[in-house]
Amino acid sequence: MTGNESAGRGGILVAVVPGQPVVVLEQAARLADDLDVPLVCATVDPNRYLVSSYVDGTVVALPYDPDLPEVEDETFDPGLAEQIRGVLDGRGVPYSLQQLAGDPAWSLARLADDIDARYIVVGTREAGLRGSLREFFNGSVAVHLAHRQHRPVIVVPLAPVAGGQRLPWEEPPLS
Repeated sequence: MTGNESAGRGGILVAVVPGQPVVVLEQAARLADDLDVPLVCATVDPNRYLVSSYVDGTVVALPYDPDLPEVEDETFDPGLAEQIRGVLDGRGVPYSLQQLAGDPAWSLARLADDIDARYIVVGTREAGLRGSLREFFNGSVAVHLAHRQHRPVIVVPLAPVAGGQRLPWEEPPLS
């Protein structure tokens, strides 16, 4: 593993979040292995904005909310890093961890440009009312990425719904 952005050049960028099912990471690792390219695991703190970032992966960010603490150096969530190591160590896929800040779609697209990623891999939003509300207000990261940058976006389904079932955000049919 390396924290250096250049290690991920031409590789696969995967968006990771705490509590996300490991299937997103597993599918991204499988794609990276199939293509024999490195994997860059990136997480985004949407409650902070980017001040600067460095080649070694260090990010300096400040909170949007003035009541939040002004810890400037963003560090990758240790629990998430441990989960990633548990999934990826021993697979033979070189990977790095990147902490980002700001709008998730913009931050991921910017990093994809910086490392010249071949693909961006994201998971679908979580099912249920909470996920539907978050997507309504924030929009889908996958949709924003698909419309605002030139790389292919691979969306890994987290909770597929059978063909005849309604999606959580769809209205029931009129009777």
